[in-house]
Amino acid sequence: MEGHPHHHQLHHHHHYHHQHLQQQYQYHHQQQKQPTRSVSDDGDRFPQWSLQETKEFLMIRAELDRSFLETKRNKLLWEVISTRMREMGYNRSAEQCKCKWKNIFTRYKGCETMEEEAMRQQFPFYNELQSIFLARTQSKMLSEAEGGETGLKRKAVQLSSDEEEDIKEEKELEKSSVRKKKQRKSSGAAGSTSGNNTYSIKEILEDFMKQQTEMEMQWREEFEARENERRSKEMEWREKMEALENERLLMDRRWYEREEQRRIREEARAEKRDALVTALLNKVRREDHHM
Repeated sequence: MEGHPHHHQLHHHHHYHHQHLQQQYQYHHQQQKQPTRSVSDDGDRFPQWSLQETKEFLMIRAELDRSFLETKRNKLLWEVISTRMREMGYNRSAEQCKCKWKNIFTRYKGCETMEEEAMRQQFPFYNELQSIFLARTQSKMLSEAEGGETGLKRKAVQLSSDEEEDIKEEKELEKSSVRKKKQRKSSGAAGSTSGNNTYSIKEILEDFMKQQTEMEMQWREEFEARENERRSKEMEWREKMEALENERLLMDRRWYEREEQRRIREEARAEKRDALVTALLNKVRREDHHM
């Protein structure tokens, strides 16, 4: 048996399914290092992407992710990202940014079936990509909740036009490799390989659906927690209002009682004054009568 095949030998018939994702990654990696669709000198003139530069790039891409999903032609958006990168001191063209995203997106998809520890060693930007796709899932759930369940028959996770284009290219590569394989092997073997690839895509979609279900459960738990907190605060507010009302009624009652006592004392003083005046008048009359 020969050693590990070179990545250009896509038609090699040993360990095909295991090498398929690796070949896809190498294909996109070549596209970034040798961007034939962009200005050919860019790949040679600029250094490789640093860890910090890539993180800054992913932050900008995450901010514009919703625009990428809503727009079919994303050329202008990549120009915006290129401009933002230049403002941060990174001289990257729009095509370089697009190829970088293509490479990262492919690597993210390849990490879906890996264990967490191995995945984080192979792909240090997994968390950034996962947060982008979880935000998409949450946004899709909210829009479906507002507009009914019409979106259930759509894709599990919404993809931008660039990402759909990448998947289409991968499928075309897959068909091309199957055609080459048919020249050497029987159609049954090729069909079996194609079935394995279809199953791999199915696993990825099922994993996205699982993430969507977990996000929905988390959203419901957070909603119930917020609702319970709102009810608790409302009850607390009502109790405070009732306490204030009771205090106001008590103060009114005390004021009324004080006013009543003041009126009684005033009436008592008036009666005493009247009695004193009457006694004085009677005394004067008696004195006048004796005189």
